[in-house]
Amino acid sequence: MPKSDVTTAGRAPTADDVARLAGVSRSAVSRTFTVGASVSPATRKKVLQAADAIGYRVNFLARSLSQQRTSLVGLVVADMDNSFRGRLVDHLSRSLVKLEYRPFLLPGTRGDDDDVRHITDMMLHYKLSGAIVTSDNAPAEIAERCAAHDVPLVLVNKPEAGGKVANVTLDCDKAGRLAAEALRRAGCRTVAFASQRRPSHTISLRKRAFERACRDLGMEIVEDFKGDAQDYDGGVEAAKAFAGGHGPVDGIYCVNDYLALGFLDYLRHATEISVPGDLKLVACDDIAEAAWLSYDLTTVRQDSAVIAEAAIAALVARIENPGATSPPTFIDVSLVERGSTRSTFNPSPR
Repeated sequence: MPKSDVTTAGRAPTADDVARLAGVSRSAVSRTFTVGASVSPATRKKVLQAADAIGYRVNFLARSLSQQRTSLVGLVVADMDNSFRGRLVDHLSRSLVKLEYRPFLLPGTRGDDDDVRHITDMMLHYKLSGAIVTSDNAPAEIAERCAAHDVPLVLVNKPEAGGKVANVTLDCDKAGRLAAEALRRAGCRTVAFASQRRPSHTISLRKRAFERACRDLGMEIVEDFKGDAQDYDGGVEAAKAFAGGHGPVDGIYCVNDYLALGFLDYLRHATEISVPGDLKLVACDDIAEAAWLSYDLTTVRQDSAVIAEAAIAALVARIENPGATSPPTFIDVSLVERGSTRSTFNPSPR
């Protein structure tokens, strides 16, 4: 289709230009670029060819001024240095794009009320189709503000915030139980936590489940060695506290893999404590680094792709039926046994 049929020199091409070049109505152009709208295959082909010929692109932000909703979906995310969180956001973004939604990222800051208000204000300015929250930014407050503006919301691994907000979370009871059983099979009798001082909903639930399972299995929990956060530096800090003095401990439950990496590295480089020789270790998440030969970490796997799929399904259900109550979705977990709970080093494939 020749570009010379329509003159757009000195200005951005418009939908009217596309309509003239394609020989169709202005409304046909609009329907072609509206998800779910009815348009014949022949008309769609002509419109897309014309748009490509003159470089036309829909301005979705401008379109939002005249529409009740855009195709934008806000992703509120924190702790992107954790590879599990990064992998989850990657899955969420790709899945949204396949459904013709346009994800945009809003970085959260833990425990900052002003940040929560700023993030929600930014989201609500764009007439979102919906939002997914994976950060720990006061999910109840975000839920309240989204509900006031009829914005469908999904919380991932967060406390429930009412029946109109969808929750997707891993099976924390099973995660804690699998960790305890792995240490018990490895011969442990006296165990400890390596965790963080910052609050975390799912980690608190996993710890309680681990405690219950340890009691049932006849294991004693002697202490909780803490770092500031559930990250690498937090693991180093927890390991320093552990190495600084403790009673007999033959097993330790690190609350997530990222923290476990720091814990292991400190023990290896600053102490004579060996894993798994002196201490068996199990964690949670199954991030990519957990399978690296330098860590070979036994862990409870939560599948980020499955979580993302469930979160997208929950969001679409909220968009299509905003008045319905959303029951929580629980994601199954499984144990991946590697060298950190074995008697000898014998790395296994991921």
